[in-house]
Amino acid sequence: MDILMGLDSPLLLNNNLHYHILDDTTNNKSKPTRAYVRDARAMSATPADVKEYPNAYVFIVDMPGLKSGDIKVQVEDDNVLVISGETKREEEEKEGVKYIRMERRIGKFMRKFSLPEDANIEKISAVCQDGVLNVTVEKLPPPEPKKRKLVQVQVA
Repeated sequence: MDILMGLDSPLLLNNNLHYHILDDTTNNKSKPTRAYVRDARAMSATPADVKEYPNAYVFIVDMPGLKSGDIKVQVEDDNVLVISGETKREEEEKEGVKYIRMERRIGKFMRKFSLPEDANIEKISAVCQDGVLNVTVEKLPPPEPKKRKLVQVQVA
């Protein structure tokens, strides 16, 4: 079968939505800004897996060909984890060499995740190995149960 995806594929619908938003922003000021559309495209093009362990949350993002200096991991507004960066084409061009096909994604990428209340933003680590970024956010220890205080009733 030659067709891998139908026209009603969520991936295609999502991309079409972004193109329509971009076209509409030039005519109407109440529509999303170009910066918003650019960020939305960057986020939709960066798939991620999120795992919850008993003591941590782990965010897994594919980052093929990137060096640690190309990736930025930060926390905004005390509870939003932001993973961002940029992929670039090779700068050097060799004489007589031209691209026949360019399919690898280039440009900025970004993902934002709202962290749960039990996430410890002081204990975040990020490791990129074999093109896969693992960001680990440790959990805060559960609050200790409040102890009951027994008040003795006096007879007056």
